[in-house]
Amino acid sequence: MPELPEVEVTRRGIIDPLLAHKISKVYFDDKSLRKPFSQDLKKLENAKVLKVERRAKYIIITTDKGYLLIHLGMTGHLKVNAKPCQLSIHDHFAITTDSNVQIVLNDVRRFGLVEYFGEDNPPCESSLLKSLGVEPLSEDFTAEYLFKRLNRLKKSIKQALMDNSIVVGIGNIYASEILFDTSILPTRSSHSITLQECHAIVKSTVKILNESIKKGGTTIRDFEGADGKLGYFVQNLKVYGHYNEPCQTCGTKIEKIVQGQRTTYYCPHCQK
Repeated sequence: MPELPEVEVTRRGIIDPLLAHKISKVYFDDKSLRKPFSQDLKKLENAKVLKVERRAKYIIITTDKGYLLIHLGMTGHLKVNAKPCQLSIHDHFAITTDSNVQIVLNDVRRFGLVEYFGEDNPPCESSLLKSLGVEPLSEDFTAEYLFKRLNRLKKSIKQALMDNSIVVGIGNIYASEILFDTSILPTRSSHSITLQECHAIVKSTVKILNESIKKGGTTIRDFEGADGKLGYFVQNLKVYGHYNEPCQTCGTKIEKIVQGQRTTYYCPHCQK
């Protein structure tokens, strides 16, 4: 599933083709994604794009005729075509601009989301976004904030980092990498994490997410940016996907366990 860096890479890839342009055509097929497509999406035709933003793993396109909310789901990605092209079987949604550029959502497993919100109904006030936690790359994500949120939690620190009501966008891959980088065992109870360790987690989170964004995100299976390029941060992963391989720091074999139905990778020697 695309995590925050991959969604941010996608957002940056579609800004120039969309910003200050008009949407001349909206296309969607008869296949449902997470929700069926609404005919209201057609209201965006002839709308001028004012902003292209991200909240958590959602892309929000603000126009003078309402909002377009996009979530990439498990396998979705947006691609930019310099001119309208014939759509493939997994291209379920597309918009064409007044400069004849085409933005296409390709989603093989159809777990993504494309939703229209009216001018007086911003998506940030919707049930999808209203209860989300802080952005990890914002000034609100501080050690003090994290310590306060973790202080009474009994769930593991790995699961807490993936809890979108605490901090958004840190999925399975980056949670494993952050905890390795901070030498924290992923099974530790959240309330046992000290303020000093929270400082380390915040610092590591910002570092790792920004590094991944610079490298185009992480391609494990099929993620690619809007320019069609794969994400190369996968080459920087220290533990994720390295089960039974020697730790790059100490040589101990990387272990894996299942937490909350997700596989966690860690070094039993480096992470205490």
